[in-house]
Amino acid sequence: MDRWRLLRLDVNDAFTNMAVDEAIVAARIEDSVPNTLRLYRWNPSAVSVGRFQDITNEVQVGNCRQKGIEIVRRITGGGTVYHDSQKEITYSVVAREKDFGTTDVICAYNKICSGIIEAAKILGVNANFNPGNPRNCPTVAIDGKKISGSAQYHKSGVLLQHGTFLLDVELESMFTFLRVPWARNISDVVCVARDKITSIEKELDHRIAPKEAAEALINGFQKALSIEFQQGALTDTEQALASKLRSEKYTKDAWNLKGKA
Repeated sequence: MDRWRLLRLDVNDAFTNMAVDEAIVAARIEDSVPNTLRLYRWNPSAVSVGRFQDITNEVQVGNCRQKGIEIVRRITGGGTVYHDSQKEITYSVVAREKDFGTTDVICAYNKICSGIIEAAKILGVNANFNPGNPRNCPTVAIDGKKISGSAQYHKSGVLLQHGTFLLDVELESMFTFLRVPWARNISDVVCVARDKITSIEKELDHRIAPKEAAEALINGFQKALSIEFQQGALTDTEQALASKLRSEKYTKDAWNLKGKA
């Protein structure tokens, strides 16, 4: 059974979270760390933008700045995401592509998302994999409603997949910060989103503590990927690179607003 490093649930600002994920990718490429599962939350709440998106089309920048919502651009593709500081856990998987036994992107998504599906089952709900389409990344859904969206980045034979695990969702808050060009007002988009997005707590009709959800994710990934976790920490090299990336890339408008490193 393969042994992976586990980085247990922690909380950081948006710029640190994205810098750490990229630093782990660099370390895995150098083969200085094993395949890694990392769990984290966002404080303050944030909006993350896909690598190739135009922020002016996707984000209510003024509302974010007024409410102290951080805006960060990911190195992964995919769409814009609102990360609520209290209602979400984010996971990241950094691993050698060959360790998934496939070069097919959708198959890799399916394998990793199976960990989310197992976690949902542990918590008491049945979810399934939605392969998406050329315009939308794969998701995990309950009765057709998304509880987890993910995005990928590939470099030098290493895969990063990170994504959300929605404990709860407040659609009015979410679409205060996300821009939907066709909507005349928030009510328009919320009416549509109610049929497309759900959460673990909404499905169970009771609260789930973040630590309980994190343990479910850990056990779900172990079962789905047939791996064993060893609790670890970032290496000194990873910490140093993450600090450098945070200060020189992820806190800069050139990257976050225009995608220029």
